[in-house]
Amino acid sequence: MRRALLVLVFLLAAAARADGPRLVLDSTYTWHDPWKGFGGFSGLVVEDGGADFLTISDRGNWARGTLERNADGRIEAAHLTDHGPILDLRGRPLRGRSFDAEGLTMDSRGRVYISFEGQDRIRRYDDLRETAAAVPSHPDFRHLPVNLGLESLAVAADGTLYAIPETPPAPGQPFPVYRFRGGQWDKPFRIPHRGDFNISDAAIGPDGKLYVLEREFSWLGFRSRVRRFDFGPDGLDNETTLLASRLNQLDNMEGISVWADPEGRIRVTLISDDNFFALQRTMFAEYILDEP
Repeated sequence: MRRALLVLVFLLAAAARADGPRLVLDSTYTWHDPWKGFGGFSGLVVEDGGADFLTISDRGNWARGTLERNADGRIEAAHLTDHGPILDLRGRPLRGRSFDAEGLTMDSRGRVYISFEGQDRIRRYDDLRETAAAVPSHPDFRHLPVNLGLESLAVAADGTLYAIPETPPAPGQPFPVYRFRGGQWDKPFRIPHRGDFNISDAAIGPDGKLYVLEREFSWLGFRSRVRRFDFGPDGLDNETTLLASRLNQLDNMEGISVWADPEGRIRVTLISDDNFFALQRTMFAEYILDEP
């Protein structure tokens, strides 16, 4: 009887893994800090094997911090170490409609790219304390909906930059993926629009795949989803849903970073935008990719 039970447990475990790759929750942490600019975080880059991070606020600030982890690698605390205003092309802090920073990514040379809504554009920062450099614009960027524009940025290992708007051009249509390489933009890929989710961030993992963070909002709260795609010769292939949260299981997750830990496992770290609202929170949620 005992042997039969062990066999059954093994078969059930094998069947569960056969369902395909998924993100397994490893840790969550609610971050607080007395800095008066704290909150509204909408992009994330995790660095140094999970020790440090960079994030941006939709009020025009950047912030750096450290992640304190236990022996198993789980997040136990987050500490703010540095912060400052995001600067414009003249080296001045952003003001008015220009400060809504949404997308964040960092290339292999350590250069930071930030996308903005309101006045949809992309800027590059060799040093966040110095003047921004302009990235050429695609003509479509002038016509993106107000507050629903360039939400996501991702950069490949070869420096190719990808930008994705928050919403598709029309209900039911796919999201366009804009690609910048060799000094030129094109629009080679589409992401299917599934359900009522809009895109809130994206990242290219160490496996070279595109990870897309999505958010569904209703007056009852938030749901989050992470989908993954391969870059195929004819478009984005092998769409896989890695995570679909329950209502209010997470918060308003707006930033994603995909990286490899010291053991070589792919980790996916999310950060939430609290909208500077007392009933919301700034939350880290970190997952480990389980891939059969």
